[in-house]
Amino acid sequence: MKWNYDLVSHRKLYFIISLVIVLIGVGSLLVQGLNLGVDFVSGSRITAHLGEPFDGQEVQEIYTELGLTPSVIRSAGDDNDIAIARFDTTLDNELLPQIKAAFQQQFPNFQGIEESSVSPQVGKELAQKAIYSVLIASIFIIIYVAFRFEYRFAIAGIIALLHDAFVVITIFSLFQLEVNLPFIAAVLTIIGYSINDTIVVFDRIRENLKYAKIKQPSDLAQVANDSLMQTMTRSINTVVTVLFGAIALVIFGGESLRYFSIALTIGLVAGAYSSIFLATQIWLSWKIRDFHKIKENQAN
Repeated sequence: MKWNYDLVSHRKLYFIISLVIVLIGVGSLLVQGLNLGVDFVSGSRITAHLGEPFDGQEVQEIYTELGLTPSVIRSAGDDNDIAIARFDTTLDNELLPQIKAAFQQQFPNFQGIEESSVSPQVGKELAQKAIYSVLIASIFIIIYVAFRFEYRFAIAGIIALLHDAFVVITIFSLFQLEVNLPFIAAVLTIIGYSINDTIVVFDRIRENLKYAKIKQPSDLAQVANDSLMQTMTRSINTVVTVLFGAIALVIFGGESLRYFSIALTIGLVAGAYSSIFLATQIWLSWKIRDFHKIKENQAN
């Protein structure tokens, strides 16, 4: 399929859309913050497999009678028969038999509990390592793209990557979805996917520039737009194919993969958007600005 749309002439609109998303994200982070899971904050999580749908108040009363105060209680499972309770403090292992006995008494189909705890020090270390992993991945991507192409491509690409990651963070903050270690794995996966898609477009721009006669800014815009059109089918086919798998994980992946698959799905859409509507547009705007500077210097 041959595409023929003038995408680059509307780049200011794309910048405004991205800026609005960023502002919404910053506002949500300032007001609500992130719903950090037990992986990143100290505390415990009890997952009770009740074998039947439940009322949150019933579960709350069970914990209250044991002298415990969960910060969050939510349901999970295909039949909403799993009660997940988060506690801001690390529970004593001696309490687990009491919790199990209380649930057995209340729910005849009770199947068992799972407990996970993280100390304050471990939670802090995990959070730091998660941030370092994203930063290190970004730095190596900048170096790779700068050497393979030019620094303008590298900076444009990394801005697009940060945009994709921030879109995911914004959605998770707005809807208070739990941020855990699988979420970080999803962000790193998104970074890899997004830069791969962006490099395909950049590579086509580089090839087309070899044969283009650039005499004015519109020539640069034409090269960028032609490159986008030539890679559009590939970009759309790639994201749609991967989205099928990601959406299948959201639906059938179960509780352990839920937040990974949600983050991955959001990130794939954001990555496709940024490759087409952001990274190339940033490079083009920068290149046109440099073009004008060169012309001004030659005139002087």
